[in-house]
Amino acid sequence: MSDLWATETILADLIAHPTVSSEPNRALIDHMANILDDAGAKVDVYADPTGAKANLFATLGPERSGGVVLSGHSDVVPVTDQNWTTDPFRMSAWEDALYGRGACDMKGFIAASLAMAREFSHKTLKRPVHFCFTHDEEVGCLGAQALVPELAEREIRPAIAIVGEPTEMRIIEGHKGCCEYTATFTGLEGHGSAPDRGVNAVSYAVLYVTRLLLLADQLRGRAPETSKFDPPWTTINIGRLAGGHAHNVIPGWAEVQWEMRPVQGSDAAFVKDDIRAYVERDLLPAMREVHPDADIVTEVIGEVAGLEPMSENAARDLMAELTGATKAELVPFGTEAGLFQEIGMSVVVCGPGSIAQAHKPDEFVTREQLSQCIDMLHGLGAQLSA
Repeated sequence: MSDLWATETILADLIAHPTVSSEPNRALIDHMANILDDAGAKVDVYADPTGAKANLFATLGPERSGGVVLSGHSDVVPVTDQNWTTDPFRMSAWEDALYGRGACDMKGFIAASLAMAREFSHKTLKRPVHFCFTHDEEVGCLGAQALVPELAEREIRPAIAIVGEPTEMRIIEGHKGCCEYTATFTGLEGHGSAPDRGVNAVSYAVLYVTRLLLLADQLRGRAPETSKFDPPWTTINIGRLAGGHAHNVIPGWAEVQWEMRPVQGSDAAFVKDDIRAYVERDLLPAMREVHPDADIVTEVIGEVAGLEPMSENAARDLMAELTGATKAELVPFGTEAGLFQEIGMSVVVCGPGSIAQAHKPDEFVTREQLSQCIDMLHGLGAQLSA
Protein backbone atom coordinates (compact mmCIF):
# COMPACT_ATOMS: atom_id res chain seq x y z
CA MET A 1 0.00 0.00 0.00
CA SER A 2 1.42 3.38 -1.01
CA ASP A 3 1.83 6.06 1.59
CA LEU A 4 -0.67 8.29 -0.22
CA TRP A 5 -3.26 5.51 -0.38
CA ALA A 6 -2.73 4.79 3.32
CA THR A 7 -3.14 8.49 4.09
CA GLU A 8 -6.38 8.68 2.11
CA THR A 9 -7.75 5.61 3.87
CA ILE A 10 -6.96 7.04 7.29
CA LEU A 11 -8.31 10.45 6.30
CA ALA A 12 -11.65 8.90 5.34
CA ASP A 13 -11.87 7.36 8.81
CA LEU A 14 -10.96 10.63 10.51
CA ILE A 15 -13.55 12.63 8.56
CA ALA A 16 -16.20 10.02 9.41
CA HIS A 17 -15.81 11.01 13.07
CA PRO A 18 -17.94 14.21 13.35
CA THR A 19 -15.71 15.89 15.92
CA VAL A 20 -17.37 19.31 15.91
CA SER A 21 -16.06 21.19 18.94
CA SER A 22 -19.45 20.99 20.66
CA GLU A 23 -19.35 17.18 20.48
CA PRO A 24 -17.09 14.52 22.07
CA ASN A 25 -13.84 13.59 20.35
CA ARG A 26 -13.00 10.58 22.52
CA ALA A 27 -13.91 7.97 19.88
CA LEU A 28 -11.55 9.58 17.38
CA ILE A 29 -8.73 9.90 19.92
CA ASP A 30 -9.10 6.21 20.83
CA HIS A 31 -9.08 5.30 17.13
CA MET A 32 -5.85 7.23 16.55
CA ALA A 33 -4.35 5.79 19.72
CA ASN A 34 -4.95 2.28 18.35
CA ILE A 35 -3.19 3.14 15.08
CA LEU A 36 -0.15 4.45 16.97
CA ASP A 37 -0.18 1.57 19.43
CA ASP A 38 -0.16 -0.90 16.51
CA ALA A 39 2.91 0.96 15.17
CA GLY A 40 4.69 0.39 18.47
CA ALA A 41 4.36 3.87 19.93
CA LYS A 42 4.12 4.65 23.62
CA VAL A 43 0.69 6.25 23.84
CA ASP A 44 -0.80 8.47 26.53
CA VAL A 45 -4.41 9.66 26.45
CA TYR A 46 -5.37 12.61 28.66
CA ALA A 47 -9.14 12.84 29.20
CA ASP A 48 -10.83 16.02 30.32
CA PRO A 49 -12.96 15.96 33.50
CA THR A 50 -16.03 14.82 31.56
CA GLY A 51 -14.23 11.93 29.88
CA ALA A 52 -15.88 12.90 26.59
CA LYS A 53 -12.93 14.96 25.33
CA ALA A 54 -9.29 13.93 25.29
CA ASN A 55 -5.80 14.78 24.08
CA LEU A 56 -3.30 12.24 22.77
CA PHE A 57 0.48 12.26 23.08
CA ALA A 58 2.48 9.38 21.65
CA THR A 59 6.18 8.68 21.07
CA LEU A 60 8.21 6.51 18.70
CA GLY A 61 11.96 6.15 19.16
CA PRO A 62 14.37 6.53 22.05
CA GLU A 63 13.35 8.04 25.37
CA ARG A 64 15.48 11.16 25.19
CA SER A 65 15.06 14.89 24.71
CA GLY A 66 15.53 16.63 21.39
CA GLY A 67 12.79 15.03 19.35
CA VAL A 68 10.17 16.47 17.01
CA VAL A 69 6.44 16.84 17.69
CA LEU A 70 3.87 16.50 14.90
CA SER A 71 0.89 18.44 16.24
CA GLY A 72 -2.70 18.79 15.14
CA HIS A 73 -6.17 19.41 16.54
CA SER A 74 -8.87 16.79 16.23
CA ASP A 75 -11.90 19.10 16.37
CA VAL A 76 -13.62 20.75 13.43
CA VAL A 77 -16.03 23.65 12.99
CA PRO A 78 -19.78 23.09 12.49
CA VAL A 79 -21.46 22.49 9.15
CA THR A 80 -24.81 23.92 10.29
CA ASP A 81 -26.41 26.22 7.69
CA GLN A 82 -23.64 25.52 5.20
CA ASN A 83 -24.57 24.44 1.67
CA TRP A 84 -22.51 21.29 1.09
CA THR A 85 -22.82 19.39 -2.18
CA THR A 86 -21.62 16.19 -0.49
CA ASP A 87 -22.00 14.60 2.95
CA PRO A 88 -19.48 16.60 5.03
CA PHE A 89 -18.69 13.60 7.23
CA ARG A 90 -18.13 11.12 4.44
CA MET A 91 -14.99 11.72 2.39
CA SER A 92 -15.53 12.04 -1.33
CA ALA A 93 -13.04 12.48 -4.15
CA TRP A 94 -13.25 14.53 -7.32
CA GLU A 95 -10.24 14.69 -9.62
CA ASP A 96 -7.29 15.64 -7.35
CA ALA A 97 -9.35 16.81 -4.36
CA LEU A 98 -10.56 14.97 -1.26
CA TYR A 99 -13.65 16.57 0.28
CA GLY A 100 -15.01 16.50 3.84
CA ARG A 101 -15.19 18.56 7.00
CA GLY A 102 -11.68 18.75 8.40
CA ALA A 103 -10.02 17.55 5.19
CA CYS A 104 -7.53 20.42 5.32
CA ASP A 105 -8.21 21.82 8.81
CA MET A 106 -6.54 19.70 9.88
CA LYS A 107 -7.20 16.01 9.52
CA GLY A 108 -5.15 15.82 6.32
CA PHE A 109 -1.94 16.49 8.24
CA ILE A 110 -2.98 14.11 11.02
CA ALA A 111 -3.75 11.37 8.50
CA ALA A 112 -0.36 11.75 6.81
CA SER A 113 1.38 11.65 10.21
CA LEU A 114 -0.49 8.50 11.23
CA ALA A 115 0.21 6.86 7.87
CA MET A 116 3.92 7.47 8.35
CA ALA A 117 3.99 6.16 11.92
CA ARG A 118 4.69 2.58 10.87
CA GLU A 119 7.54 3.69 8.63
CA PHE A 120 9.02 5.67 11.53
CA SER A 121 8.73 2.54 13.67
CA HIS A 122 10.85 0.56 11.18
CA LYS A 123 13.69 3.07 11.35
CA THR A 124 16.45 3.22 13.92
CA LEU A 125 15.51 6.61 15.24
CA LYS A 126 18.26 8.43 17.11
CA ARG A 127 15.82 11.13 18.17
CA PRO A 128 12.14 10.50 18.95
CA VAL A 129 9.15 11.58 16.94
CA HIS A 130 6.06 12.54 18.91
CA PHE A 131 2.39 12.79 17.93
CA CYS A 132 0.27 15.40 19.69
CA PHE A 133 -3.44 15.54 18.88
CA THR A 134 -5.72 17.84 20.87
CA HIS A 135 -9.35 18.75 21.42
CA ASP A 136 -11.16 22.09 21.17
CA GLU A 137 -8.63 24.17 19.26
CA GLU A 138 -11.41 25.87 17.35
CA VAL A 139 -12.96 27.27 20.54
CA GLY A 140 -9.87 28.62 22.29
CA CYS A 141 -7.13 25.97 22.13
CA LEU A 142 -8.59 24.43 25.28
CA GLY A 143 -7.03 21.00 24.80
CA ALA A 144 -3.55 22.30 24.09
CA GLN A 145 -3.74 24.66 27.06
CA ALA A 146 -4.40 21.64 29.26
CA LEU A 147 -1.78 19.39 27.62
CA VAL A 148 1.20 21.71 27.22
CA PRO A 149 1.76 22.10 30.99
CA GLU A 150 1.88 18.30 31.20
CA LEU A 151 4.63 18.26 28.57
CA ALA A 152 6.52 21.02 30.39
CA GLU A 153 6.74 18.85 33.50
CA ARG A 154 8.28 15.89 31.68
CA GLU A 155 11.97 15.16 32.13
CA ILE A 156 12.19 14.30 28.44
CA ARG A 157 11.07 17.25 26.33
CA PRO A 158 10.83 17.65 22.55
CA ALA A 159 12.95 20.37 20.97
CA ILE A 160 10.86 21.11 17.85
CA ALA A 161 7.16 21.27 17.06
CA ILE A 162 5.59 21.19 13.61
CA VAL A 163 1.97 22.36 13.79
CA GLY A 164 0.29 21.09 10.65
CA GLU A 165 -2.33 23.77 10.02
CA PRO A 166 -3.12 24.29 6.30
CA THR A 167 -0.41 26.54 4.87
CA GLU A 168 0.00 24.90 1.43
CA MET A 169 3.23 23.48 2.93
CA ARG A 170 4.68 26.97 3.29
CA ILE A 171 6.75 27.55 6.42
CA ILE A 172 5.07 29.91 8.87
CA GLU A 173 7.26 31.32 11.63
CA GLY A 174 4.86 33.74 13.29
CA HIS A 175 1.33 34.86 14.00
CA LYS A 176 -0.24 37.20 16.52
CA GLY A 177 -1.90 35.96 19.67
CA CYS A 178 -5.62 36.36 20.31
CA CYS A 179 -7.03 37.34 23.70
CA GLU A 180 -10.80 37.83 24.09
CA TYR A 181 -12.61 39.28 27.10
CA THR A 182 -16.08 40.27 28.24
CA ALA A 183 -16.39 42.94 30.95
CA THR A 184 -19.78 43.14 32.69
CA PHE A 185 -20.75 46.29 34.62
CA THR A 186 -23.36 46.15 37.38
CA GLY A 187 -24.62 49.57 38.55
CA LEU A 188 -27.81 50.90 40.11
CA GLU A 189 -30.90 51.74 38.08
CA GLY A 190 -32.92 54.87 38.69
CA HIS A 191 -34.83 57.71 37.06
CA GLY A 192 -32.88 59.59 34.43
CA SER A 193 -33.78 62.92 36.07
CA ALA A 194 -31.59 62.09 39.10
CA PRO A 195 -28.39 60.60 37.67
CA ASP A 196 -26.40 61.13 40.91
CA ARG A 197 -28.70 58.73 42.77
CA GLY A 198 -27.83 55.83 40.51
CA VAL A 199 -24.73 54.18 39.12
CA ASN A 200 -24.78 54.42 35.34
CA ALA A 201 -23.27 51.16 34.12
CA VAL A 202 -23.09 52.41 30.54
CA SER A 203 -21.16 55.53 31.57
CA TYR A 204 -18.57 53.46 33.37
CA ALA A 205 -18.39 51.06 30.43
CA VAL A 206 -17.65 54.05 28.20
CA LEU A 207 -14.84 55.13 30.54
CA TYR A 208 -13.50 51.56 30.37
CA VAL A 209 -13.60 51.60 26.57
CA THR A 210 -11.94 55.02 26.52
CA ARG A 211 -9.08 53.59 28.57
CA LEU A 212 -8.74 50.68 26.15
CA LEU A 213 -8.56 53.09 23.22
CA LEU A 214 -5.84 55.04 25.00
CA LEU A 215 -3.91 51.82 25.49
CA ALA A 216 -4.44 50.93 21.83
CA ASP A 217 -2.76 54.21 20.88
CA GLN A 218 0.14 53.57 23.28
CA LEU A 219 0.67 50.10 21.82
CA ARG A 220 1.66 51.63 18.48
CA GLY A 221 4.80 52.97 20.16
CA ARG A 222 5.65 49.58 21.64
CA ALA A 223 5.97 47.78 18.29
CA PRO A 224 9.32 45.96 18.04
CA GLU A 225 11.60 47.52 15.44
CA THR A 226 11.98 44.13 13.79
CA SER A 227 8.25 43.33 13.76
CA LYS A 228 7.13 41.83 10.46
CA PHE A 229 3.43 41.85 11.29
CA ASP A 230 0.88 44.01 9.52
CA PRO A 231 0.24 46.21 11.41
CA PRO A 232 3.50 45.77 13.36
CA TRP A 233 1.97 46.62 16.74
CA THR A 234 -0.45 44.91 19.12
CA THR A 235 -4.04 45.86 18.34
CA ILE A 236 -7.18 46.26 20.46
CA ASN A 237 -10.69 45.99 19.04
CA ILE A 238 -13.94 46.89 20.79
CA GLY A 239 -16.34 44.33 19.38
CA ARG A 240 -19.53 45.13 21.31
CA LEU A 241 -20.82 47.70 23.80
CA ALA A 242 -24.34 47.10 25.10
CA GLY A 243 -26.51 48.25 28.01
CA GLY A 244 -29.51 50.20 29.13
CA HIS A 245 -33.24 50.09 28.35
CA ALA A 246 -34.61 53.58 27.65
CA HIS A 247 -33.72 57.25 27.30
CA ASN A 248 -34.93 58.15 30.78
CA VAL A 249 -33.63 55.19 32.81
CA ILE A 250 -30.23 55.04 34.48
CA PRO A 251 -28.84 51.75 33.13
CA GLY A 252 -27.87 49.25 35.79
CA TRP A 253 -26.12 46.86 33.42
CA ALA A 254 -23.64 47.13 30.57
CA GLU A 255 -21.28 44.80 28.74
CA VAL A 256 -18.09 45.36 26.75
CA GLN A 257 -16.71 42.64 24.49
CA TRP A 258 -13.17 43.29 23.34
CA GLU A 259 -10.12 41.55 21.98
CA MET A 260 -6.38 42.08 21.81
CA ARG A 261 -3.98 40.69 19.19
CA PRO A 262 -0.51 40.86 20.82
CA VAL A 263 2.69 40.72 18.80
CA GLN A 264 4.64 39.99 22.00
CA GLY A 265 3.73 38.62 25.40
CA SER A 266 4.86 41.76 27.22
CA ASP A 267 2.17 43.79 25.43
CA ALA A 268 -0.57 41.51 26.72
CA ALA A 269 0.71 41.92 30.28
CA PHE A 270 0.95 45.70 29.80
CA VAL A 271 -2.68 45.99 28.73
CA LYS A 272 -4.12 43.61 31.33
CA ASP A 273 -2.18 45.17 34.21
CA ASP A 274 -3.19 48.69 33.20
CA ILE A 275 -6.91 48.03 32.72
CA ARG A 276 -7.06 46.01 35.94
CA ALA A 277 -5.41 48.83 37.90
CA TYR A 278 -7.73 51.41 36.30
CA VAL A 279 -10.80 49.42 37.33
CA GLU A 280 -9.61 48.87 40.91
CA ARG A 281 -8.17 52.37 41.45
CA ASP A 282 -10.67 54.60 39.65
CA LEU A 283 -13.87 52.98 38.45
CA LEU A 284 -14.93 50.65 41.25
CA PRO A 285 -14.37 53.14 44.11
CA ALA A 286 -16.49 55.74 42.31
CA MET A 287 -19.25 53.24 41.61
CA ARG A 288 -19.31 51.82 45.14
CA GLU A 289 -19.39 55.25 46.75
CA VAL A 290 -22.99 55.40 45.55
CA HIS A 291 -23.85 51.69 45.55
CA PRO A 292 -21.69 49.24 47.56
CA ASP A 293 -22.83 46.27 45.44
CA ALA A 294 -21.72 47.81 42.15
CA ASP A 295 -19.20 45.67 40.32
CA ILE A 296 -17.11 45.10 37.22
CA VAL A 297 -16.40 41.48 36.34
CA THR A 298 -14.09 40.50 33.49
CA GLU A 299 -14.49 37.06 31.92
CA VAL A 300 -11.61 35.58 29.95
CA ILE A 301 -13.17 34.09 26.83
CA GLY A 302 -9.81 32.86 25.53
CA GLU A 303 -6.13 33.69 25.69
CA VAL A 304 -4.14 32.08 22.92
CA ALA A 305 -0.44 32.86 22.76
CA GLY A 306 0.99 34.14 19.52
CA LEU A 307 3.94 32.60 17.71
CA GLU A 308 6.73 35.14 17.89
CA PRO A 309 9.23 35.11 14.99
CA MET A 310 12.68 34.28 16.34
CA SER A 311 16.07 35.11 14.85
CA GLU A 312 17.18 31.56 15.69
CA ASN A 313 14.60 28.86 15.04
CA ALA A 314 15.69 25.24 14.68
CA ALA A 315 12.22 24.22 13.50
CA ARG A 316 12.34 26.76 10.67
CA ASP A 317 15.81 25.58 9.65
CA LEU A 318 14.74 21.94 9.70
CA MET A 319 11.63 22.58 7.61
CA ALA A 320 13.61 24.64 5.09
CA GLU A 321 15.89 21.65 4.60
CA LEU A 322 12.97 19.20 4.35
CA THR A 323 10.78 21.26 1.97
CA GLY A 324 13.36 23.27 0.04
CA ALA A 325 11.61 26.52 0.97
CA THR A 326 13.88 29.56 1.00
CA LYS A 327 11.76 31.81 3.24
CA ALA A 328 9.40 31.74 6.19
CA GLU A 329 6.22 33.80 6.37
CA LEU A 330 3.64 35.20 8.80
CA VAL A 331 -0.12 34.54 8.84
CA PRO A 332 -3.09 36.40 10.35
CA PHE A 333 -4.84 33.35 11.80
CA GLY A 334 -4.05 31.81 15.17
CA THR A 335 -2.85 28.32 16.05
CA GLU A 336 -1.63 26.28 19.03
CA ALA A 337 1.98 26.96 18.06
CA GLY A 338 2.61 29.73 20.58
CA LEU A 339 1.76 27.40 23.46
CA PHE A 340 4.66 25.12 22.48
CA GLN A 341 6.94 28.11 22.08
CA GLU A 342 6.09 29.25 25.61
CA ILE A 343 7.68 26.11 27.06
CA GLY A 344 10.91 26.63 25.15
CA MET A 345 10.38 24.69 21.92
CA SER A 346 11.30 25.86 18.42
CA VAL A 347 8.06 25.93 16.43
CA VAL A 348 6.74 26.40 12.91
CA VAL A 349 3.33 26.00 11.32
CA CYS A 350 3.37 23.96 8.11
CA GLY A 351 0.80 21.60 6.69
CA PRO A 352 -1.13 20.49 3.59
CA GLY A 353 -4.13 22.36 2.22
CA SER A 354 -5.13 25.99 2.00
CA ILE A 355 -6.59 28.11 4.80
CA ALA A 356 -8.88 29.51 2.11
CA GLN A 357 -10.77 26.19 2.23
CA ALA A 358 -10.98 25.95 6.02
CA HIS A 359 -14.35 26.46 7.73
CA LYS A 360 -16.17 26.61 4.39
CA PRO A 361 -18.63 24.23 2.74
CA ASP A 362 -17.05 21.63 0.45
CA GLU A 363 -13.75 21.85 2.34
CA PHE A 364 -11.02 19.89 0.58
CA VAL A 365 -7.36 19.01 0.47
CA THR A 366 -5.58 17.96 -2.72
CA ARG A 367 -3.61 14.77 -3.20
CA GLU A 368 -0.72 16.90 -4.41
CA GLN A 369 -0.63 18.71 -1.07
CA LEU A 370 -0.81 15.45 0.86
CA SER A 371 2.01 14.05 -1.27
CA GLN A 372 4.18 17.07 -0.44
CA CYS A 373 3.45 16.51 3.25
CA ILE A 374 4.34 12.83 2.99
CA ASP A 375 7.62 13.71 1.25
CA MET A 376 8.42 16.09 4.10
CA LEU A 377 7.70 13.35 6.66
CA HIS A 378 9.92 10.90 4.74
CA GLY A 379 12.70 13.43 5.01
CA LEU A 380 12.01 13.92 8.70
CA GLY A 381 12.35 10.22 9.30
CA ALA A 382 15.73 10.23 7.57
CA GLN A 383 16.83 13.23 9.64
CA LEU A 384 15.83 11.61 12.92
CA SER A 385 17.68 8.44 11.95
CA ALA A 386 20.90 10.14 10.86
